[in-house]
This record gives sequence, structure tokens and C-alpha cells, in this order.
Amino acid sequence: MLTSSRGLAASLVLASFTLSAPAFAQVVNPADEVEEDTQGPITISANVAIASEYRFRGVDLSGGEIAVQGGFDLATNSGFYVGAWASSLDETTVGYGSTELDIYGGWSGEFASGLSADVGVIGYLYPDAGPGDFDYVEVYGSVGFAMGPAEATVGVAYAPEQDSLGGTDNFYVYTDVGVGIPGTPVSLTGHVGYTDGFLTYTTDSKAFDWSIGAETALYGPLSISAAYVGAEGDIPAGAYDFVDDAIVVTLSASF
Repeated sequence: MLTSSRGLAASLVLASFTLSAPAFAQVVNPADEVEEDTQGPITISANVAIASEYRFRGVDLSGGEIAVQGGFDLATNSGFYVGAWASSLDETTVGYGSTELDIYGGWSGEFASGLSADVGVIGYLYPDAGPGDFDYVEVYGSVGFAMGPAEATVGVAYAPEQDSLGGTDNFYVYTDVGVGIPGTPVSLTGHVGYTDGFLTYTTDSKAFDWSIGAETALYGPLSISAAYVGAEGDIPAGAYDFVDDAIVVTLSASF
């Protein structure tokens, strides 16, 4: 997605931000979802969300409006997974149509006590974007660390040269941290990322993004999160400010 996740998406709006997924919109790591069936060789899981706006690596892709999102994953006992995730977009400001669809596959698992990895490939698709090249492919990888109630992830995502990226490439590196507050259902989260390439909506193709927030379970599969999200970059005079800071609230459910 200018952009999935202008994908691990993450993605990441906080709805696409997870501690163990790549920071692209909208990829949701199957390991982070509630499993429906742990008895068979394949686990099927799904997620839905409504967010006050869709942020991808700090960039506003819904024009500051509410975004409806959702996806599903198929994961094997060996750690391989495939999935799809979608979000509504703002047609006027973004110019990629009204829908983003992310298709992805990869492997995730623990390779040592407290250490995990996630690698894969994701395609960002814009089915109603109109004439022109918009779809693109990105590869991603991350390493996660867990110690007690705290977790941290370091990851990268790279989109090679493609016509949809203006004939250039895009490189993204990020760190996510999270810690659960003992005795409560609340977790605190933080994120810092850096983009070098086409997917910044800035004049110099470079931007830092960040978020700090909290999330908590509500009832059953429902949870809610809130984060202060932003990105730093030069916006052309008179253009829509895609990287203006915002508070993003997301109500989500995993099944």
C-alpha cells in the first residue's frame, strides 16, 4: 500500500500494529490471534476492526475518517501461514481507490526460549484504483524477544523496484515494544520506524514514524486500543498532510 500493508502489516493505524507482525498495514500474525481449533493440523483465525482512521507506518490512508478492516489466516502446526486482510481507504486524498487488499504468506515460530521469528511476502492490492500501476509486492522479516510481561520486535520490510513505486524501491525498518501491566488486562505499546523510499508521501522520500499507546481486552474476543500516532516528513505546500499527528482508537475482535 502506498502504500500492507501509504505491509505486517503490519500493517500498522494501531489496528494493524502488532508486536510480532511486520509493520505493514495490515498483516496480522496468526500467532497473535485467538485460535478457533487447536486440535487439527491447520488453525483458522479471523479478525475484524473499526478504527478512527487507518494509519500505515504513520501515514493517514483514510483521510482522517473511520476505517473498517478485517482479515483471516490459515496457519499450520509447522508455522507456515497464509492470509488476507482488507481496509477501507479514502479515495479523494489517497488516490488508490476505496479498498486495500493485502494477500500474504510466510513462516513464524519460536527458535529458542523467548526468541521468535517471522518471515514472508505480502502483496498490496487496490482492486478499484482505476487505470495505472498501483499494486506492489514486499518481503518482510522480524525477530521477537519476550521476557516476562515484556516483548520487543525488530523488523525490516523491503519492496524492490516496481512500476507502482515510481520505478524505485522502498526500505522500512522498525522496532515495536510492549509490556503488560501485572494484575490488569492492559498492555502499553510503543513503535518507532523509518522509511526510505517511495512510501512516505514526503518530498524527500524519507520519514520517521512513531506511536505510543495502550490496549486492553473488553469482553470475550473484543478489545480496544488507543495510540498517539505520527510521522515526520516534508509535505508539499498546499498538499494534504498525510503525516499529521493523531490519536487513533480501534475496536477489534479476533476469533
